[in-house]
Amino acid sequence: MATAKAADEVKQLLEVLPPRIVDQLLKNPELPHLIEVILDLGKSAEVRTTTGKVVYLKGSGPVTREDIDHVTSKVGQFTSDNRAGIERTLHRISALRNRTGKIIGLTCRIGRAIFGTIDIIRDAIESGKNTLFLGPPGIGKTTKLREAARVLADEFDKRVIVVDTSNEIAGDGDIPHPGIGRARRMQVISPERQHAVMIEAVENHMPEVIIVDEIGTEAEAAACRTIAERGVQLIATAHGKILENLVSNPTLSDLVGGVQTVILGDEEAKRRRSQKAILERKAPPTFDILVEIRERDSFAIYHDVAKAVDSMLRGKVPQPEMRVRTKEGKIKVEKAKEEIPEPTFEEAEKIKSEKESELLRIYPFGVNRQELERGIRVLNLPAISTTNLDEADLILTVKSKARPGTKIMQSADERNLPVHVIKKNVSGQIMKFLKFYYRVGGREEAEELGVAEAEAAVEQVKKTGKSMDINSQNSYVRRLQHQIVEQAGLKSESVGEEPNRRLRIYPA
Repeated sequence: MATAKAADEVKQLLEVLPPRIVDQLLKNPELPHLIEVILDLGKSAEVRTTTGKVVYLKGSGPVTREDIDHVTSKVGQFTSDNRAGIERTLHRISALRNRTGKIIGLTCRIGRAIFGTIDIIRDAIESGKNTLFLGPPGIGKTTKLREAARVLADEFDKRVIVVDTSNEIAGDGDIPHPGIGRARRMQVISPERQHAVMIEAVENHMPEVIIVDEIGTEAEAAACRTIAERGVQLIATAHGKILENLVSNPTLSDLVGGVQTVILGDEEAKRRRSQKAILERKAPPTFDILVEIRERDSFAIYHDVAKAVDSMLRGKVPQPEMRVRTKEGKIKVEKAKEEIPEPTFEEAEKIKSEKESELLRIYPFGVNRQELERGIRVLNLPAISTTNLDEADLILTVKSKARPGTKIMQSADERNLPVHVIKKNVSGQIMKFLKFYYRVGGREEAEELGVAEAEAAVEQVKKTGKSMDINSQNSYVRRLQHQIVEQAGLKSESVGEEPNRRLRIYPA
């Protein structure tokens, strides 16, 4: 039954395509997995499938002006966002235009109504709480909204209104696709008016639930807050992949409560063990629940958005509940880890004094301190960043700053401090260094950073004429380091006992 329905949906899209291109498609074994057909003037038609394959229909020749006109004559009117549809289907036709506004390319995307996709998150939908979906394009956010509309309208008899800006939720034409059940649909003339139609829906039609796709502007974020304050359940998607994207997005941060800078007094800053200028949540979040769709069958759920945002602003990594649908169709739930309560000021001071001598003090030079501190927190490492070079145990810098004779290299030499060099000041490189240093990374990361450390040490030994020890490594990485030292014309030996055996590099 499901296979026959899918075949009918594909057939409806084929009916608007040029016959010669349809003939080529019908011969293609990838047809059941079709996602979209791309028609660009002067090029071969391109087919993309759910299996990830891209097929070029060279047998039908290049796309002509007649092919483009054939499709546009059979679809609905193109709106200001250059999208059209096929009535009573979920298919979307998007246009590419030249400078004069003439259509020179079409992306014909097939839309399938898939039922049963929200069973894994049904409790969030049924809770009556405002729920926001995040995830990359094409991962199924709009499908979740469509199914939520049908379930709430048909099974719970709620008054549901779908604000359908691009006709992707309920299809093109005046009659909405049956995929939304008894929910009502309000179309939007242009994307710029989405926020106004959202407010109009509340004021004119007394809904219990409003469903809207792609919240992307400040006006739409404000409309969401207005709707939430009027007691209407709101289910929506937003631009972004993870919660952190929204928190750092000034346009959309209001959806999760907004962020403001607060200046603390000396006593309060000491009590909180923080700087005087801190970030705090500005207001209650518009959405109570946030669902990150990380993969098609993998979800991270924050049941308390306010708590998650507060944790993030305090520099912690909030722990969502993970839900995964296995290959056998079963739902596996991994509950969020409980956050350990913060210690009192007295407890914190005691812990600090006990661990002070164990902490590795890293002095970042030309390296983003916030990214370094974030990496330390994420990996839960016994290290801190320091602003005082005299207190440092090592210096972390970038390749461009580590040339012989530079001020930081002279300072390192004067204090006999090891220098660790990363290629660029980016979070990925900083994380790679921390994983390497604390042996929490993979083999490739250890090799790459071990080689980089040996190269930097060779330069320093050449400059100072003094021997130098570098970090302990396994035998394979040490062998690579010995080769680098030998190629540079220097000498080296392995010293110490396993697992702390390391290289000592001598001048020539």
